[in-house]
Amino acid sequence: MGAITGQQFLDRLRHNPPTLYIDGARVTDPTTHPATRNMAHSLAGLYDLQHQPQWRDLLTFEESGQRYATSFMVPRTKEDLARIGEAHRVRANYALGFLGRAPDYMNANVMAAGTSAEYFSACSASVAGDEKRDFAANMRRYFEFVRDNDLCLTHALTNPQVNRAKQASEMPDPYIALGVVEETEEGVIVRGARMMATLPIADEILVFPSTVLKENADKSRYAMGFALPCNAPGLSFQCREPFDIGRDPEDHPLGSRFDEQDAFVIFDDVLVPWERVFLLYDVELANKAYAGTDAVLHMAYQVVNLKVAKTEAFLGTAQAIVNAIGSGQFQHVQSKVAEIIVILEIMKALEVAAVAGAQPNANGVMTPARGPLDAARNYYPAVYARLPELLQLLGASGIIMMPSKADREGPLGPQIQKYLQAGAASADERLKLFRLAWDMSMSSFGGRQSLYEKFFFGDPVRMHSALYEVYNKQPYVERIQAFLNQAAQPEGVAADD
Repeated sequence: MGAITGQQFLDRLRHNPPTLYIDGARVTDPTTHPATRNMAHSLAGLYDLQHQPQWRDLLTFEESGQRYATSFMVPRTKEDLARIGEAHRVRANYALGFLGRAPDYMNANVMAAGTSAEYFSACSASVAGDEKRDFAANMRRYFEFVRDNDLCLTHALTNPQVNRAKQASEMPDPYIALGVVEETEEGVIVRGARMMATLPIADEILVFPSTVLKENADKSRYAMGFALPCNAPGLSFQCREPFDIGRDPEDHPLGSRFDEQDAFVIFDDVLVPWERVFLLYDVELANKAYAGTDAVLHMAYQVVNLKVAKTEAFLGTAQAIVNAIGSGQFQHVQSKVAEIIVILEIMKALEVAAVAGAQPNANGVMTPARGPLDAARNYYPAVYARLPELLQLLGASGIIMMPSKADREGPLGPQIQKYLQAGAASADERLKLFRLAWDMSMSSFGGRQSLYEKFFFGDPVRMHSALYEVYNKQPYVERIQAFLNQAAQPEGVAADD
């Protein structure tokens, strides 16, 4: 099939809906349910983007006579990597960078895992040459399956937040965390739950190993990697309260269109067919899966491009506010906008550095440099909170006093037009802009974004610790030692010269 259209995505979602529960009821058709239909149609628009003439050659590529989404492209050169990054940014711009789990994120994951599939052959439960239990072959086939059908994936990494002081096996029920119950001829039975599946309005879920598995044994029921359709028997998604509450897009410009939803995933003795299993029982392989396949780097590369687009949206909104209300001559206003510029330029520079330092891995896949990506993964969560705060400071009371579209069309419409106009914008123009700033920074949608960015790649302390462990600091230590050990004065130079 290759790169699909939005209508094909909607048809697939309608015919094979994920098992979603929202507000105590099953969502039978995500394309029409009030809480999910707008997001479903926004995703459809994202798929349609790759068929628009101006974007087709960037967002898709041709191979063996078929066109696929560029996010599935296996980069062999730095030029390939740069093209993939540009495609990531175009897709991100569609939602101003506010779709954290757009399909190209997981596409990067399966591309990296599929091209490094031999990593999974080291698992003791894998049987080379077996049509079902050859985990490396399973991973390669799954990458091709997702690419060929342009599937939308979600994933879930972490265990339920029950008792952080105990390991999964020490919980009141050892199957609170997702674990293997038994093996059968058809596959493995799994039971438990995983958090947190963002974008459960998807075709399939990829359950990859958590990067923080703490079980001490070499063999653990909690170490696994597999994929399933989102409507597999016994699998269900319990969604949080929706942020799309049926308001007009002019009032909720982001929340009404891009609530990608979050859910915890319940596995009630779910059968995972052997051909969908990629890893089993091996704690060491599980904990190193993302690094061992370079998936973490290709996913991080998508993320950096996404955050560039998101920061550009903050800059554009901030400057539009300044232009509208005529505050640009004040130095404190200029300083606030300059803060956003600095954040943006740092993220852009890290993206460029990731490509410039890219090297082919053992499988010939051009892989972005880890140092700049790790810097971005640690930097952006630390500074993101400042972006919505800056919008609040620039907009001030204007982000609170925002009559709705219905108000503007109601009895007091003429007064609203008179009193809420701006120096360089009509009341309608001003209120649309300030509504966007509010949805980016203060609404429930914006609040969720702020928390999401703090933990996007994991706990910030663990992220810093991981960076400390993997970053090669020795050359810089040696430079300091060499400096300290050198002669106090250059040879032949007197102290009084």
